[in-house]
Amino acid sequence: MTFEWIPQLGLEFKLRLDGFAWMFALLIAGIGLLVVIYARYYMSEEDSVPRFFSFLLAFMGAMMGIVLSGNVILLSIFWELTSIFSFLLISYWHNSSAARDGARMALTVTGIGGFCLLVGLLLLGNIVGSYDLDKILEAGDVIRAHSLYVPALVFVLLGALTKSAQFPFHFWLPNAMAAPTPVSAYLHSATMVKAGVFLLARMSPALSGSYEWFILVGAAGMITLLLGAYFAMFQQDLKGLLAYSTISHLGLITTLLSLGSPLATVAAIFHMLNHATFKASLFMAAGIIDHETGTRDMRKLSGLFRFMPITGTLAMVASAAMAGVPLLNGFLSKEMFFAEAVETHADSFLDRILPYVATLAGAFSVAYSLRFIHTVFFGPKPVGLPKEKPHEPPHWMLFPIELLVVACLVVGVIPAIAVGPILQAAAMGVLGPDTPKYSLSIWHGFNLPLVMSIVALVAGALIYILLRNYLAQCKDGAPVFRRFRGQRIFERILVEVSWRWARLAERRIGTRKLQPQLRWVVFTGFVAGLLPLWLSGFEPRPFVFSGVDKAFAAIWLIGICLALGTAFLAKYHRLAALVMLGGVGLIVCVTFVWLSAPDLAITQLLVEIITTVLILLGLRWLPKRNEINDAPITVRARLRRFRDLALAVFCGVGMTFISYAVMTMPVPDAIATYFLENAYSQGGGRNVVNVILVDFRGFDTFGEIAVLGVVALTVYALLRRFRPADDTMAMPEQQRAQNRFDEERPDRSAGDTARDYMLIPSVIMQWLFPVIIMFAVYLFLRGHDMPGGGFSAGLTLSLAFLLQYLAGGTRWAEDRIRILPLRWMGAGLLTAALTGIGAWAFGYPFLTSHFQYIELPLVGKMPAATALLFDLGVFSLVVGSTVLIMVALAHQSIRINRLRAIDAAKTKET
Repeated sequence: MTFEWIPQLGLEFKLRLDGFAWMFALLIAGIGLLVVIYARYYMSEEDSVPRFFSFLLAFMGAMMGIVLSGNVILLSIFWELTSIFSFLLISYWHNSSAARDGARMALTVTGIGGFCLLVGLLLLGNIVGSYDLDKILEAGDVIRAHSLYVPALVFVLLGALTKSAQFPFHFWLPNAMAAPTPVSAYLHSATMVKAGVFLLARMSPALSGSYEWFILVGAAGMITLLLGAYFAMFQQDLKGLLAYSTISHLGLITTLLSLGSPLATVAAIFHMLNHATFKASLFMAAGIIDHETGTRDMRKLSGLFRFMPITGTLAMVASAAMAGVPLLNGFLSKEMFFAEAVETHADSFLDRILPYVATLAGAFSVAYSLRFIHTVFFGPKPVGLPKEKPHEPPHWMLFPIELLVVACLVVGVIPAIAVGPILQAAAMGVLGPDTPKYSLSIWHGFNLPLVMSIVALVAGALIYILLRNYLAQCKDGAPVFRRFRGQRIFERILVEVSWRWARLAERRIGTRKLQPQLRWVVFTGFVAGLLPLWLSGFEPRPFVFSGVDKAFAAIWLIGICLALGTAFLAKYHRLAALVMLGGVGLIVCVTFVWLSAPDLAITQLLVEIITTVLILLGLRWLPKRNEINDAPITVRARLRRFRDLALAVFCGVGMTFISYAVMTMPVPDAIATYFLENAYSQGGGRNVVNVILVDFRGFDTFGEIAVLGVVALTVYALLRRFRPADDTMAMPEQQRAQNRFDEERPDRSAGDTARDYMLIPSVIMQWLFPVIIMFAVYLFLRGHDMPGGGFSAGLTLSLAFLLQYLAGGTRWAEDRIRILPLRWMGAGLLTAALTGIGAWAFGYPFLTSHFQYIELPLVGKMPAATALLFDLGVFSLVVGSTVLIMVALAHQSIRINRLRAIDAAKTKET
């Protein structure tokens, strides 16, 4: 399934489903369903359960997007979404510092890896000439022969290895155990950490088969396989043990994928499937133990089998599968791993030591599996548990574990029947026609892999017996490596970056003062505009003076004077500066009218009115300026002023040059001619400007209104935390004159409305409400053929609400007008998005509009375009965003009156 996105850049929303993607989709959806059932009984009523399930389902959707993506850029987007939603899930109990730290670490590591992955995928797209996943997979020979192969390989591996917590990025996964257990069960079995090995398997046809692939992937996999198993043995936390075992098993899969052998790839896919079943069941069992006993510390747990026999039996079977005990699914895929380990794949030290590493890691796996079972379920009766009487959980909490354990048994006994078709389809999805013949029989005779399994089982049992007493009393953490913790290294790097580099950067370019920040913004904007012209070798055409209209020159002369007055008065009188700034805006509006741009003129006029009034409302709460004294100006202050003046002149001249370059640059007439000729035939409108905004460039407009909504929410959030300056607490002179009259009206705020000063204008403002509404509707409906549109209509309707707040005050207006700006914003963005998505149903790109004439009773034939619905979304979001900012400013008056009342009460008491 393919939807056009940005065809010119090779981007498309493409979903593809082969056997491998189908297997992972089955795991994501199936285990996700079981986790949802389990979480229903695990989560406490005190938790925000709707928020939890929202995050969980969003994460499930993002993970599904990774496995189904047919475009590598789309895959990268879903990849980053999994990092974001996993951050929200890990930090779900955000009151815990461990949850916050673990979530931050996971987001930092996987986020950086995701950025590296994007770079690698862009390099692959550049090599192949397409971002289509199928084309990239088919071009393996071309990629491996290209000079950019090694950089692309390194960046892709950084993304995969960080996601699957492979060495040296393994440290983030154990710290993610602060998440609720359903999250851990889901992330460790079928989703988050599986995404890395999924990517390695998916990209192996294009990237594997080289010596660089074997060394990089093989070294990371073998080290992770061994270290993860070793660390798991010495963990005292149940989830910590399972986390390190997950790291080890992912290392096993990574090692198999590094070998480049088709049989090794089949074994890796098979172990992905098996690991998902027994690891999900083990995490759920650990959650039940924690839920019923109140602790996960294995030093406090023992003898739970007599209290929880069903849970204990299920956990034993799942642990045996993890250890690779015969007649369970884990044994089969580990046998395939041992069989590949003894084969020769490359003339390398890593290949020669692989059989020994595999056997030793298998022994460690048996040891920590035995420890999990024996320590928790056998031994004396537990003493001092937070919950003294553990018992079996509800049946439906056990049901997901029962189903997964049955799957472990069935696959282990009859693998060819239970999982054969799934594995064959998945292997074909990765290897295609190179898929080898393999056997899923339980018995392959007495061979070397079987000997390795027996050695691993016996050695693992002996290791646990020898270390049993030590493990029961040791500190949390593996010997030898206890001081070398990845978390400490990560924290030190963060400290180094944040305290040294960031502080140094802040001292050099950062400041809390507004003026230096604006200086950097202006300079950066100027460079961003001038640099492309300079790099392209632009040569300006000679200036030709063709005369000037005296009236137009006089208008601009007035505008220049107003601009200079604004700059001069900004330091001495804010209100006068704002008035002159509004005059500059009106001159710009007149200029648009003069140059025959009525749409721009209407928008400029409305924006000027709205922003002027909102800034005027905001000026009320700014602190007073210090009085100008006769103190001499220092040399440093003079130099700073000259520097700012030079920067302003330099940027002004530069912008003049850029404007001149753009207006004199030869531009083919095809662009303008295309819009003029197709505005009505394709967009159904005669107002070309509006048709471009809501039809031809609708995606740009959609992004702009989304940004407008984000800005409004940000302003609202900032104003919610804003506290007026102390010198604004005093009542202004105009309000003091109303005190005696206002004391007789205790239900009203003292003199905070236009009615208190200007009775007749306030009545007129209230009467204008329905008139302005009708005018807004008129602007909206005419916008497709004449000047107007959703943006102008939205600003107009916002003025109607603004006048009511000014006329009657905040309380009066909100008691009579039930406007909910957040709903307006949400409805607008949703309407615009649904209008664009509707085009997909007919096989057209996002936001493709449709136009036709419809016959209405009594009205007759009239034009109708889907762009009108998109414009309605723009209208709604503009209204909501503007009113939201206005409401945030208006509520400052309510807050100040409360503070005055508190001060008055304190004064009376004293």
